[in-house]
Amino acid sequence: MPSPRKEHLLALDQGTSSSRAIVFHASGRIVAMAQREFRQIYPQPGWVEHDPEEIWATQLAVAKEALAHAGLEPIDIAGIGITNQRETTLLWNRRTGKPVHHAIVWQDRRTEPLCAQLRAQEGYAEQLREATGLVIDPYFSGTKLRWLLDHVNGAHIAAAKGELAFGTVDSWLLWKLTEGRVHATDVSNASRTMLFDIRHNRWDHGLLKALHIPDSVLPQVVPSAHVVGETSLFGAPILLAGVAGDQQAALFGQACFKAGLAKNTYGTGCFLLMHTGERFEKSANGLITTAAAQTRRRPEYALEGSVFIAGAVVQWLRDGLHAIRGSHEVQPLAESVPDSGGVIVVPAFAGLGAPYWDAEARGAIVGLTRGSTVAHVARAALESIAFQSAALLQAMAKDAVAAGGAAPTELRVDGGATVNDLLMQFQADLLGIPVVRPKVTETTALGAAYLAGIATGVYANLDELAAQWGEERRFVPTLARDKAAEKMAAWERAVRQARAR
Repeated sequence: MPSPRKEHLLALDQGTSSSRAIVFHASGRIVAMAQREFRQIYPQPGWVEHDPEEIWATQLAVAKEALAHAGLEPIDIAGIGITNQRETTLLWNRRTGKPVHHAIVWQDRRTEPLCAQLRAQEGYAEQLREATGLVIDPYFSGTKLRWLLDHVNGAHIAAAKGELAFGTVDSWLLWKLTEGRVHATDVSNASRTMLFDIRHNRWDHGLLKALHIPDSVLPQVVPSAHVVGETSLFGAPILLAGVAGDQQAALFGQACFKAGLAKNTYGTGCFLLMHTGERFEKSANGLITTAAAQTRRRPEYALEGSVFIAGAVVQWLRDGLHAIRGSHEVQPLAESVPDSGGVIVVPAFAGLGAPYWDAEARGAIVGLTRGSTVAHVARAALESIAFQSAALLQAMAKDAVAAGGAAPTELRVDGGATVNDLLMQFQADLLGIPVVRPKVTETTALGAAYLAGIATGVYANLDELAAQWGEERRFVPTLARDKAAEKMAAWERAVRQARAR
């Protein structure tokens, strides 16, 4: 058990647009927080990259800042938990520790031609799905890694010699924190690579061979709650004890430990996960099966649907249309009209994710009339976040019922957009079930901290964590179900127009 002084946990939350660090008390209370943004690199349309060294520099800086703001020393920290943007792919030299290329971000679509080739291979898609629970899409890490090996001079040869290390952002941070002593990832991040067998918690050599990826580049895979090493970069050793991809961490932070509990994170994208316990459930409705954060070596699963553009549609209103000057202005602008006036925005700026999986779809605004105003477009843009999430939950409910389970009876929500009461109420109205906003909305970082706390003995069991979860507000549906169905039907018609080509 930790010493009585070790009542705090440090979460490193490495996201798509910023690096954050949050110090939590064992009670789940936030003690201190620090955040820094970093560059988004767009070499050409459809490509998105990050500088790995900038990711590391900002993450280390905010960790030190958060500890300083909290007035704590390393001896006060029971453990560090890491949570990260998933699928973003890095490759670096084991000897020098230097990246061989910028990180290729999860949003990047450059590998769609390779994915199309893989889809055309007889039996490959089903083989992939049986082992990984995924579909073939540029979103995932495997084809990004193959692209790096193909396009970085000498990378294939160096990889075959064991000179290169592949990892998602968690692996990169573990490597840097341990000064090259640890090359590891957890099951939740490994499950997003298109290379990992989530039924047996191991790399799949058949899938590796199909993508011409040598196993010498791969990290060790550990449970999400696991002491994987320690760091001495803060003046004294601190255990590195929790790792999970951001969405699995949020599921854990929302105390969704049992089958049927679901959460939706509203960030740059939307990510809806429903825990399915120890059952590997294949979706018949466009979702993927993924590994949930694991506190032991026994596999646990979740169904997941990903919306590529959610909060990013508000950024588009600000930076693209100049309809607002700041994100905080979107709710009052949307509330200045009673409804969207029949306008529907389909923000397929990077194609459509689940349940449609259409990389070629493009954004559309439909239903415009002479009376349409920027306020109607703003309201429709905001509503598009809820429409996409509702499509996901409807697919999830169908899968759950077909498998003999029950559809979710409430949706726990987190992420930056949950402060928007108009959006949360509209979401509840579309779903027909309560939408519950927790007291602590930083659930991604909280999940990472909880995983580290389980591994270091701060918490005795999951029941203790479940007892700490509490709701701040419950949005109850007020819209008649037939009216909600009409709205969803109009949304699906608009989606079909965005997919037409």
